[in-house]
Amino acid sequence: MAEDGSKDRGQAPASGPTFVWGVSTSSFQIEGGAQADGRGDSIWDAFCRQQNRISNGDTGDVACDHYHRYAEDIALMRDIGVDAYRFSLSWPRILPRGRGAVNEAGLAFYDRLIDTLLAAGIDPWICLYHWDLPQALDDLGGWTNRDIAGWFADYTALVARRYGDRVRRFATFNEPCVFTLFGYGFGWHAPGIAERTALHKAVHHVNLSHGAAVDVLRDAVPKVSVGAIHNRQPCLPSGTGKEDREAALAFADYWNDAFPLPQHLAHYPARLAEAIEPFQKPGDMALIARPVDWFGLNHYSPHYIKADPGNVIGCSFGPPPADVQRTSIGWTIVPDAFRDTLLDIDARFRLPIYVLENGTAADDRVDGEGRVQDTGRIAYLQAYTSAMQEAISAGADVRGYFVWSLLDNFEWTAGYSQRFGLVYVDFRTQRRIPKASARWYSDLIAAIRRTRVGTGKRLTDVVAAKG
Repeated sequence: MAEDGSKDRGQAPASGPTFVWGVSTSSFQIEGGAQADGRGDSIWDAFCRQQNRISNGDTGDVACDHYHRYAEDIALMRDIGVDAYRFSLSWPRILPRGRGAVNEAGLAFYDRLIDTLLAAGIDPWICLYHWDLPQALDDLGGWTNRDIAGWFADYTALVARRYGDRVRRFATFNEPCVFTLFGYGFGWHAPGIAERTALHKAVHHVNLSHGAAVDVLRDAVPKVSVGAIHNRQPCLPSGTGKEDREAALAFADYWNDAFPLPQHLAHYPARLAEAIEPFQKPGDMALIARPVDWFGLNHYSPHYIKADPGNVIGCSFGPPPADVQRTSIGWTIVPDAFRDTLLDIDARFRLPIYVLENGTAADDRVDGEGRVQDTGRIAYLQAYTSAMQEAISAGADVRGYFVWSLLDNFEWTAGYSQRFGLVYVDFRTQRRIPKASARWYSDLIAAIRRTRVGTGKRLTDVVAAKG
């Protein structure tokens, strides 16, 4: 909030650029070091050990070995020329049992990471939670246990005290709609629960945890800039019938609105309010709807939804139209949906927007000359950054764009079968090879800096020229 109590549309850091260009990763997907230096198990470690959960039986035990190779990865970011790096902390690396005894070696790893980023001129953006809940807390009910709001607040306080002298930007959660719906509703992700009551408890308790963490960060970190990262995209009916149309609306409540509405507007979507009401206590919405500084957006493609009476929420994913182009992971490529989503967020929430994930999977291969010519990813990034500029030109207050991801990584249940990185990782040798898209992104950032266009209309010309 501004000093006069009005909603602050946001201020760029005094030492930073007007528009932030960055890359994003998450702890479980790249760090590895699963048993290193006192780290505890997460729910994803346990999930990976279950049969037939992850493609090819892959695990995150080694991943990109970022735990040992972080300096090399920061050098890659410096070479690309990004302003900022959004990464998540591993809660079980810092608190092996989620609470209680602190693992100093885990804290020290993030000290080294942050200090090396700052030395390279890269602004660290910390996400407190990107899905790797300590298994010890899951044993106590995890996100279905209301006490987790207090556990998360204590974890946040520890992080804030340790890193708040060097880090200003904090996100509470990454994509809470995904880890609650997939982990507690559909059972596809850790911890593998498919139960309606568990889903609704988890939704509410994550929202409570968000509010608690915002308050802790406000108290502990001078001039903190805090938000949450939401996955938002159009939810469209897969078929033409009334059932699919209604299913798309219901799914959108879970996917798009179950977290932004209570966090920003202090209410749940009407269709969810009755289901969540049994788990609410007086005053909860005030605890959840704490003032934040920006809206974090992850966006890839529209969803196509069908009615599914056997599903705990009565709907699920259906096939997209046959004539829409898709990526290697099967997600459709619709840049106009990205533009429209940015405009909708701007109109509804009136906050500065940071795009903290956007990118594409591709079947990347190293050619005979040792290069990775990922022309499809370049075309995708060209189209989506152009769509973003259309939204900016139409008035959307977009302040930054981060590519997912810096590195090829562990892509959850797809294991290592899908490559999202600007940098190719040979998972056998851990060799890193910057792809053609890394050079494209580097050239784009450099060209924009040369023209000093910030968020002005000339950005359209610079983006187009990089195609």
